[in-house]
Amino acid sequence: MTFLDDKDRIFTNLYGFQSAGLKAAQTRGDWDGTKKLLAMGQDAIIDQVKESGLRGRGGAGFPTGVKWSFMPKAPTAERPSYLVINADESEPGSCKDREILRHDPHKLIEGALVAGFAMRAKAAYIYIRGEYIREAEALQKAIDEAYDAGLIGKNACKSGFDYDVYLHRGAGAYICGEETAMIESLEGKKGQPRLKPPFPAGAGLYGMPTTVNNVESIAVVPTILRRGAAWFAGFGRENNKGTKLFQISGHVQNPCVVEEAMSIPFRDLIEKHCGGITGGWDNLLAVIPGGSSVPLVPAAEIMDCPMDFDGLRELGSGLGTAAVIVMDKSTDIVRAISRISYFYKHESCGQCTPCREGTGWMWRVMERLVTGEADLEEIDILHDVTREVEGHTICALGDAAAWPIQGLIRHFRPELERRIRDYRGTAQPMMEAAE
Repeated sequence: MTFLDDKDRIFTNLYGFQSAGLKAAQTRGDWDGTKKLLAMGQDAIIDQVKESGLRGRGGAGFPTGVKWSFMPKAPTAERPSYLVINADESEPGSCKDREILRHDPHKLIEGALVAGFAMRAKAAYIYIRGEYIREAEALQKAIDEAYDAGLIGKNACKSGFDYDVYLHRGAGAYICGEETAMIESLEGKKGQPRLKPPFPAGAGLYGMPTTVNNVESIAVVPTILRRGAAWFAGFGRENNKGTKLFQISGHVQNPCVVEEAMSIPFRDLIEKHCGGITGGWDNLLAVIPGGSSVPLVPAAEIMDCPMDFDGLRELGSGLGTAAVIVMDKSTDIVRAISRISYFYKHESCGQCTPCREGTGWMWRVMERLVTGEADLEEIDILHDVTREVEGHTICALGDAAAWPIQGLIRHFRPELERRIRDYRGTAQPMMEAAE
């Protein structure tokens, strides 16, 4: 496996060894010839992003250039277009965007300008997670620096293009990571997903055409344009192109956030950047490869899996945000999934009945399965309920609550059955004595 060379890294201040300020960012190449990038023309920029193979880095993996092309070609003063940037990052296990916000904020702001210009947008709204206090301060400081330097605002970068960037702090709701719930929250309303259609590109923020993109998706765009679409497309397998920020936590020697080429095998990713699994590779139990909402993958299946959208989909999981949660054999796997179930029960906005009722019911069953205090038939009943929740809600939170449980049943059903049998073995004499 060929690892990503330092010269090919987009995020060169990921660990904050240098200043996040404007002058330091410019020495790293940010804001270099931005006016020339805009002079490429709006359609040419979108075409370059399409050719690069960039897919959304927020979880869904939708082709970024295609998403941009849905925006109106001729917005009017009465009906302007907007860019909304998702910096909410509430997916458990995900912590990549915060490093960009803290240490490389000018990459995001320049990307917001370029992306907004390409989509003919009037302004960008960056919706940041409420708990990201220091990150919000760093980003606001960078926005102020960009305004003072004439890089955004009136006649941005002396291009003749007027463009504003606003920072909006959320209140810490996971559901506001969903694009239409985020738009509702931006408008000052309760963060609940909207029915689609209409899609945001038709009626989004304030009823105007809007595109919602992840922080990483936007931040990489200026570098792609400077180095060329072919350069970015040179990393990763077909349909899985570019570099990617992986955030690796759990039972590894050195948890980290690292930029690597897409499609890197799991074993190589962990060995190179994390120093291996605690207790060695034989001690690996399972991995949640894309944040808590995707199904887990057992150790034997993920070892040589390419870490990309297609490779993980073939294993019945997903890349998601590339929040890799590693669990060794000391993990109580049933309790871990039960804890995830509680999270989704807690974060459900309650708008859709299958999610509002189903997430709580699934968590209560999971809690009994942790101790084995359930019947064997309930495993199948639980799986059936996850299928009834999955795909029957306005947004994907219902899916996110169902998939971890489905993965547990698919790969660790014998462990669930063992707990039930063990509980019955210890509980039966007590029941007889009570009689």
